[in-house]
Amino acid sequence: MSEIRFVAPPLPHYIFSGEDSYMPGRSHPARRDIGVFDLLVVAKGCLYVAEEQSSFDVAAGQYLLLRPDRAHRSYRPCSTETHFFWVHLHTLGAWSETAESVEPHAVTTDDPFIRIHQFAFQLPRFGSIFQPDSVYSLLRQLNQLLDEPSALDRLKQQNLFQDMLLTLLQGAVMQPPANPRLAIAEQAASYLRQHYREPISYGDLAQAVHFHPNYISRCMRSVFGCTPLSYLTRYRIEQAKLRLIHTDEPVGSIAEEVGFGSFPFFVRTFAKHTGCRPREFRRKHRTIGDR
Repeated sequence: MSEIRFVAPPLPHYIFSGEDSYMPGRSHPARRDIGVFDLLVVAKGCLYVAEEQSSFDVAAGQYLLLRPDRAHRSYRPCSTETHFFWVHLHTLGAWSETAESVEPHAVTTDDPFIRIHQFAFQLPRFGSIFQPDSVYSLLRQLNQLLDEPSALDRLKQQNLFQDMLLTLLQGAVMQPPANPRLAIAEQAASYLRQHYREPISYGDLAQAVHFHPNYISRCMRSVFGCTPLSYLTRYRIEQAKLRLIHTDEPVGSIAEEVGFGSFPFFVRTFAKHTGCRPREFRRKHRTIGDR
């Protein structure tokens, strides 16, 4: 089963939702290119849905995520009374459908801050719900807020939607990823973020992730658009920027704390990535009363 890979931030956001009941003989409507993801959650009975050439039997306690750019329809009417929820959602960020045979799309931004702090997560397009009663409750609360006009209620809807998304993802992590390269890249990035203060070699990374360094590098290039060394350097620079803004620590101490063994190399690298030297950066972003 393929997965939808979302690159965030921004996170997928809630647009609209509802629920419906179909008696035997009724079919889900046929639609094409609706421009938003359509999440179907079945609480009773079964929906028989086709998207392009793929068909799905979505039974009680299961969900199906339909793409915004394809045609979908019922391939057969309901055989029993069926109750289901639907949610329209979308994202302003990058997304793609992934499968083991498909190369994942890399983050395309040239901004190192965005590239380092963005993350990807995968949601299987079809599967069982980890905690169905919790998801049904969240969906009912979403629907109850539809007639409330205030901005606060809109914010509540987004929070409820994110809670529901997290519940679906809890079930997804128990399943093997559709594309192992995504998991390898995320595992390598996680190791680099946890150990950025330490000297890290490609051998250390290979031992931690249990794959050859060349393969890890290919995975990270595919997912993050950069090598492990570039990812680590950019992450160290971001940590240094935070310390320069929020602390009075000497620049030399900061260089050492974020994993740069050589002070001159830190200054050169910092200037290359930010356009200014560390002390200039600190003066630019601190108030007059600060050092």
